[in-house]
Amino acid sequence: MESRFFQDVYEVVRLIPKGRVTSYGAIAAYLGAKKSSRMVGYAMNNSHQQPDYVPAHRVVNRAGMLTGKHFFGPGNEMQTLLEKEGILVKDDKIINFKEIFWDPHKELTV
Repeated sequence: MESRFFQDVYEVVRLIPKGRVTSYGAIAAYLGAKKSSRMVGYAMNNSHQQPDYVPAHRVVNRAGMLTGKHFFGPGNEMQTLLEKEGILVKDDKIINFKEIFWDPHKELTV
C-alpha cells in the first residue's frame, strides 16, 4: 500500500504539462514537506508500478540533471521521453531548464 504522501506526489506529477519539467524539491515544497525531496525521489522510483501513468521523466533535480534516469531501464529512456516532448538534453542535463521549469506553487496555487 502506497503512502498518502506518495499518492499526493503522483497527483502533482500528473499535472506537469508536456514539454515542462519540475524538481523533486519543488514538489516537496508544494506538498508542505520542503525537506522531503528525497521522499519525492523514492516516489518517482516507485511510480512505474502505478496502475495510472505517472510521467516521472518530467521530474529532475534542482539543477536540471536527469538523476533518476537509471530507473527507466537500460539506455537513455528518460532522455528519449523528454526529447519526444521537445525538451533539449545534453550530457544528462536539460539545456533550457529555467525556461521550461514548472513550479507547482505558481501553477497550482490560486
